[in-house]
This record gives sequence, structure tokens and C-alpha cells, in this order.
Amino acid sequence: MFATGLDRRSFLWRSGGGLGGIALAHLLGADGSLADTRTADRSSLNGGIHHRAKAQRVVQLFMSGAASQCDTFDYKPMLIKRNGEPFDPGGKVELFQSAPGAVMKSPWRFSPRGSCGKYISDLVPHLAERVDDIAFIHSMVSKSNVHGPATFMQATGFVSPGFPSMGAWVAYGLGSENDDLPTFVVLPDSRGFAPNGPANWGAGFLPATYQGTMVRPSAKTPIRDLSPPAGSYVDRSADRDGRELLGRLNREHLNEHPGDSRLDARIASYELAARLQLSAPEVLDLTGESAATKALYGLDDPVTEDFGRNCLITRRLLERGVRFVQVWSGADNGFPRRNWDSHEDIERDHRMMARSMDKPAAALLVDLKSRGLLDDTIVLWTTEFGRMPCGQGGKGRDHNPSAFTSWLAGGGIKGGISYGSSDPWSFRVAENPVYCYDQHATILHLLGVDHERLTFRHNGIDRRLTDVHGKVVAELLS
Repeated sequence: MFATGLDRRSFLWRSGGGLGGIALAHLLGADGSLADTRTADRSSLNGGIHHRAKAQRVVQLFMSGAASQCDTFDYKPMLIKRNGEPFDPGGKVELFQSAPGAVMKSPWRFSPRGSCGKYISDLVPHLAERVDDIAFIHSMVSKSNVHGPATFMQATGFVSPGFPSMGAWVAYGLGSENDDLPTFVVLPDSRGFAPNGPANWGAGFLPATYQGTMVRPSAKTPIRDLSPPAGSYVDRSADRDGRELLGRLNREHLNEHPGDSRLDARIASYELAARLQLSAPEVLDLTGESAATKALYGLDDPVTEDFGRNCLITRRLLERGVRFVQVWSGADNGFPRRNWDSHEDIERDHRMMARSMDKPAAALLVDLKSRGLLDDTIVLWTTEFGRMPCGQGGKGRDHNPSAFTSWLAGGGIKGGISYGSSDPWSFRVAENPVYCYDQHATILHLLGVDHERLTFRHNGIDRRLTDVHGKVVAELLS
């Protein structure tokens, strides 16, 4: 066959039935029946591909704009003691302002919470009630103090554009648990995109089919271009004929451009879109949720309604088999502030942002736990960097990439603990620095994936989410 000019790809397309062949290959891959399946016995690994998995899915709650660690989770009595004094930690302090302002204590009181006695700010009272389920990392470090690169770093592992997001890597490595829904779903802030926009959930050099699918639950059209425009009429037979023609043209183009993943992704997206026309409305329809559940997420309060709806939709996506959900709190740098970038007035801006996030995020933990889903779902709360312990303009705080806080819960994470620490000012890391590489390596480990073995060949380099870095933080594991 190959001697007559019919290459392997063309033969598979002609004998496999085009779109039907893609569907068959996808089903065989999901079942572990293809020749290049990474392990012979996936069932014994509990869904992992390199070792037994403790988690099956991930939620990333991303606080865009840089949430302040010293006003939320990183309690520092020194800031109270030295409030108003000149801030001089020694050495150069890199700031956007000309010089450091005075030491500024948090406007909120910290108090011990939970059985573990963790000190948490009154700014996040609902999350404070969940501390026994949470592992805090107080020694996060970023390589940039600029929002765009730092956001890329937390989302993709690199400060430069063009690299796959963590959700894309997880989708590539583990695949889908539900063929009628996307593997990777993104719920952006309804007010707009964070810095970098959709590039934060792109597939980079991975096949395009692994990029995140954006869903906007509060929008009139939650998924763009999914259904015909309102008021239009599409004849079913004409629609079927059009799809058949499109399929034939796609197959011909694919045969002429072997190795181009964009058309594969487009075909897959069309197939998924057809299934989503049935599955998406059911997932996004909250009428079946009880009044108590809606109140738990704050859907009865205009301040918490938007993020609360996204968190409730997240739970519905997870229980239907979506592998990775990314939820954003914060949009662009508009005024008044629509994100966590509180240069002007930390009390005013963080109070608004925290109130909109705190109750829904805590509700997600409560709801997942009550349904038995938290045991195998990792919840990651993160931000691109932290904020300074000194004042900026009297009331605000500048960027601080040298020490900030993330936390994890569920999915094999040990609750009620803290790992690493910042110095007495919450300015620099004092012990056990953690970069995004370590955080990503730990999450992949819990998913049954060795971060050094999940690779993709690109431009002659075996690329991975953790680049050439990363170690699993064993102290966080239960």
C-alpha cells in the first residue's frame, strides 16, 4: 500500500471512516487499548499513569492581581509591633514606588482557628472555618514582580508566553472521564480577563485539543458559538448534509497536512460541540440545586453571586467527570479595582475582593467534602505573587514576589498544617522556598504522574510542565 503512495495516515483515514476513526481511536485510548498506552494496567494505578493516584481531578482558584499574604493567612506580630516605623529589612527593596513606606499592620485581626489553631485573618472568616482541611504554603516565591509574567509562571510554569498551562498538561497526561464534556474547563471572572487572557489556559505546543474550554455561566451565551443564533432556523437535513461536507473537506485537508494538530483539534471541538449542545445546558442549569446549597455558595448575595455561581458550577463539572477546572477571581486593572492589585487602598479593595471570594471558596470545600469528592479532588488556591509589608501611598501595598502564600486541600493533602515560612516581616522566605515547579510536581504526583516523565517533544527538546526543576513536597502529603 505504502509503495503506491497511500501513506499510513491516509490508509487509516480511509479504512477507519474519518470522524468515526477519530472517535474509535479516542475510545481505545481512554480504555487503555492503544499500542502506545503508557502502562499495561491502568486500573491498578487508580487512574495514574506512573504510580497509584490519590486524586482524580483538580480545581485551581486563581486570585488575579496578587492577594496579600500578610492580610489573609500569614500572621506576623512584627507588623503590629512596628506599625508606622520605617521599613528597613536590610538590602535593596525592589518596588514600583520610589522608596519603601512605613511598616503597615493588617487592618484585620488575626485569631487562632480550627483544631490546628492556625492564625487566620478576619478578612476570610469562612475559609478560616476550613483550616483543618487546608495545607498552607507560606514560602512561595516568584521569578517576576510583573503581573503578566508572574501569572504565566503560576499557570504554565514559565514566565514567557507559548507554554502549555497546567490544565492542558493534566488533560494531555490523563485524558477525559466524560466524553460529553471538556477535559479542562475555565471559568473567568465575569468582569473580564486577567493579564495574558486566554493564553493562561492555552495548550502551547501541545496538540490544540488540550487547551481549556472557556465557560461564562453568568453570560447570556455561556459557551460561545455552541448553538445557532437566537431566532434562526436550521433545517436538520441541511445541517446534516453540511456536517458531512465539512467532514469530507476536513479529511482531505488533514491528509494533505499530516502532523498539523490544529485540524485534529478543530474536528474534535466540532464533535464535542455537538455533544455539548445536550450536556452543557444540564450542567449549567442550577434549578435542581436546593435553596440551602445556593445560599451556601452565596447566590443570594450580589457580592458573592458571581464567584459563587462559578464555584457551584465547578462542583457540578467535577462530579460529571471534568478533570481540571480553573476559576478566576479578578479581572484587568480597571478602576475602581476589579482585582487583588491593591496599590491604593488595601482595606477598601481587598475587603471587596475577599468578600466576593471567601464564602464561595469555603462552600466549595464544604460541598465537595459532604459529597465524598474532596477525598480525590485537589483544590489549589493561588495568586501570582504577594504584597509588601510596608505601605504604598499610605494605604496600599506594592508587589512582593519574594514571599507569598498558596494553599491546597483534598486529594491526598494533609490538612491543618503549614509548610515553609516567611521572615518576621512577611517580606522574604525564611525557610523551605517553594516555586510553582514544586507545587506543580506535587499536584502531578497526587494524580499518579511523575512530573519528570510527563514530557512532549518540541523543537528537539523534551518539554515538561516543571521545565528542569521541581520536587514533590512530601510534607504536604497525607
